[in-house]
Amino acid sequence: MEEQNEQEGMEVRSYFVRGRNALLVRGDFSELYLDYYLHQGQHSCQHQPGHDGRLKEALAALTLHMASRPWNESWAWTIHLGALELNLFVTGDNRRGTVVGQLFTENVKADGRNLFLADLVRERGESRRSAVEFEAGDSFEIVEEFYARSEQRPARFFRYSEEDYVLISAQPGCDLEWLEGLTEEAVRAVDQTETLSLLEQRRYRWECGCSQARMLKFLAPMMRADPEGLFQGEDSLRIGCPRCGARHVVTRETLEAVLDQESAGNEPDVRP
Repeated sequence: MEEQNEQEGMEVRSYFVRGRNALLVRGDFSELYLDYYLHQGQHSCQHQPGHDGRLKEALAALTLHMASRPWNESWAWTIHLGALELNLFVTGDNRRGTVVGQLFTENVKADGRNLFLADLVRERGESRRSAVEFEAGDSFEIVEEFYARSEQRPARFFRYSEEDYVLISAQPGCDLEWLEGLTEEAVRAVDQTETLSLLEQRRYRWECGCSQARMLKFLAPMMRADPEGLFQGEDSLRIGCPRCGARHVVTRETLEAVLDQESAGNEPDVRP
């Protein structure tokens, strides 16, 4: 599996808070958010400011959560906000040091429910899904509720500055009164009031991995089985990546060429 490049992406640092038995994870997300907006511009996407803010918070919460977890884990979170007819999706891979996400406002069930789905996959290990219903709140409050009800330990998010966030989660023997009493002001001064031991530095970048080649590989079996049903009389398909929202255009001619090369026993040329 591809390992993350130590020089790429934003830095996330994790510390052990001595005497409090808590883990503190901090990252400045300005670089990741810039890449997110460049991606949006490249694919002509623009979200409502409120929805956009929720997605950015979810990206930050997922990244900090992953930085506190073992290296062999990948996570995907789906946050369903039924009253808003909004779904947020964020996913990341610790091995590759990648994070990506998007939001959905079409064909979202208006059921009035708020549901958090967390999928964990461990390399050469088991997968696990957790489902938690939650009260309305911002993305950080939603993830705090996930920690309390699924992880069964408290965790809190704090805004250190505009795009600089901190996650503090309880470890065995944590001073829960101290954790529950923390304020943003106290967190900004925590390196002066508490003893912090640096545990690890990791890097994360905005990257999905979707490509024209992957789209062609996905569509080839459907093209082979029912080309007319697939294209519905059109000469091309416009497909949105479910992970990052990137828009890919695939022509019928290109797919036919891929199938011809496969039939001839050749490696398909899937260059755009």
